[in-house]
Amino acid sequence: MKLGLQIKLGQQLTMTPQLQQAIRLLQMPVLELNSQLEQALEENVMLELEDPPEQAQEASEPNITTEEQTDSALWSDVSSGGGRGDVWAPNDGRSEMADPAQETLKEHLLWQLEMEHFTPREVHIGQTIIDYINEDGYLTEALDSIQQTVSTEAQITIDEIETTLHKIQELDPAGIGARSLSECITLQLLQLDELEEGRNLALEITESCLDLVADRQYSVLRRRLSVSDEELDTALALIRGCHPRPGSAIQGSTAEYVVPDVYIRKQDDTWIVEINRSIAPRLKVNQTYAEVLRGNGDHASLRTQLQEARWLVRSLEIRHDTLTKVAMCIIERQVDYLEQGEEAMKPMILRDIAEAVGMHESTISRVTSNKYMHTPRGIVEFKYFFSSQLKASDGSEQSSTSIRAKIRRLIGQENPSKPLSDNRLSALLKEEGIKVARRTVAKYREAMQIAPSNLRKH
Repeated sequence: MKLGLQIKLGQQLTMTPQLQQAIRLLQMPVLELNSQLEQALEENVMLELEDPPEQAQEASEPNITTEEQTDSALWSDVSSGGGRGDVWAPNDGRSEMADPAQETLKEHLLWQLEMEHFTPREVHIGQTIIDYINEDGYLTEALDSIQQTVSTEAQITIDEIETTLHKIQELDPAGIGARSLSECITLQLLQLDELEEGRNLALEITESCLDLVADRQYSVLRRRLSVSDEELDTALALIRGCHPRPGSAIQGSTAEYVVPDVYIRKQDDTWIVEINRSIAPRLKVNQTYAEVLRGNGDHASLRTQLQEARWLVRSLEIRHDTLTKVAMCIIERQVDYLEQGEEAMKPMILRDIAEAVGMHESTISRVTSNKYMHTPRGIVEFKYFFSSQLKASDGSEQSSTSIRAKIRRLIGQENPSKPLSDNRLSALLKEEGIKVARRTVAKYREAMQIAPSNLRKH
C-alpha cells in the first residue's frame, strides 16, 4: 500500500449559529416573531429594548440600491417604522388583512419537492415519504414499509428511498424527516460550519448523551466527556438552538392576520422596496451587564444568556438583510407583473433567487414562506412569484402563473351559452404561441376551481 495526499474541491452548505437562528426567525410570520421576541426579553436579562431612532432618521434617503439597473425600473430599499408609536405593533396607517391561507407541513414540503432538484423518480418516492411525515416533522414509517407502498408501479430499492430521504432532510424546516430526536438535532447541527466552536462536542452529546441533558446532569456530562464548563456551555447553547419539533414551525405558523413584511410602491420611475421595520421591537445587548461579566469566570448561566442575546440581536440584523435582498431580487425579476398583471408573470424557481443572492435553495424556501408584500396589485405572498415554466412556440419561456391567468381571461370572455372546452382553450393558447396540452389546461383549470365547460353552460 502507498500513502499519499489528495486535494479535493467541493461545495458544502455551512451555517453559523447566528444564521441558523436568523433563518428560524425569518420563517416566522411577523406576529409570531413579536411574540418570540417578547418572550426573549422576559427570559434573558442580557436583552433590552433599543431606544427608537430620531424621527429625522425616518425621512432619510433610501440607503440601499441594487448594483443592476434596468431601463424599466430602478431599485431601492427604505427602512420604515423608526419611532412611530408602539414598538410592539405595526402603526403605519396601513390596515392588516385576515390571512385566508392555511398551509400545511405537507403542502410546504411538496412545494419544495417541485421547486428543487428532484428527478421524476425521486419526486414519486418523495411524495410517499412526505405522506408518512407527521405534524412534528418526524418520519413515522420504516423504509421497508415505504418501499412496499411506493413499489406498486416500479421496482424501487431501499437505497433509492434512503437517498431521497436524505434529500428531503435538506429541505425546510431544518431537521425534517428525522426518525428520532437525536437524528433531528443532528441534522440541524450538521448545517453548522465544521469549524464552529462547540459543534463536534454538541454532535457527540446528541448522539449518546441526550438523556443526561434532559435530566440536567451537567456534572456527569463534564466528567464523561472530559470537557470544561465553558466548552460544555458552548455545546449546549448550540443544542438549545435546535428545534425538537421542526414540523410545528410550519404547521402552526399561520397568523390570524397578515401584516406585510415589505411594501412595494412606485415613485416616479423607481420601484421602492420598503421593509416594514415597525413590526418588531428593536433589541440590543445590555452593555452594563456585559461589562460586569467581562473577565469574570463565574456566572456560567449569565454568560450563556449573554451569548444567546448577542446571537439573537445579530440574527435579527441578518433577518432584515436577507429579507431585503430576497424581496428586491424577486421584484426586480417580476417588474412586468407589477406593471401589467398576472399574464406578464415570468417563470421563476428557487434556484434563480438562490443563485442571485448567494444562498441555498432551502434557505430561500424558508425566506419566502409566510412573508407578504403589499403591492399595487394587492397583498401577495412571496411564494406567489414562483412558478414552473413552459416553452412557447417562439422559444421563449412562459410561467405557469401566466398561463393560468390567460386561461382565466379566455374563460371570462367566453359565450356563456357556448363555453370553451379544454381542447378549445388549448387551441386558443396555441394561437397565442403557447403550446399547452389539453390535460395541462384541465389541470390548471381545476387548480383554479373553475368548472368544466358542460357545467359552465347557461
